[in-house]
Amino acid sequence: MKSYVAKTGEVDQKWVLIDADGQILGRMAAKIAMMLMGKTKPIYTPHVDTGDFVVVVNAEKVEVSGKKALTKEYQHYTGYPGGQKSVSYAEMLEKRPERVIELAVRRMLPKNKLGVKMLKKLKVFRGPEHDHAAQKPEKIEV
Repeated sequence: MKSYVAKTGEVDQKWVLIDADGQILGRMAAKIAMMLMGKTKPIYTPHVDTGDFVVVVNAEKVEVSGKKALTKEYQHYTGYPGGQKSVSYAEMLEKRPERVIELAVRRMLPKNKLGVKMLKKLKVFRGPEHDHAAQKPEKIEV
């Protein structure tokens, strides 16, 4: 029996809509990462981008479990001496809630060129409105 190997031009990529209202950040991000990679499809091939486009709405209403809302911090380095910056989860959720979901998903994707390509298929919006109505995304529950 032969194995099926997907080719780049043959993959049918759908648009999926996810409502983040009341969802737990880590669990939702893991499922989004699986959809972006294409692991939810029977034609999954590791070296081909077989994933779907994912639109996430209501990013400001995402939740975390336990005391993470008080203790979680996001760190980055500016490149200058003494340039390590950190922002709390609460502050990040208030100023840029889209970034919270993008970072959670990005860290679950492959760390290579294909992972960068997969992340570009993720569209996150603060409120219930999104710019991708023309693509007719299919709403799914996570």
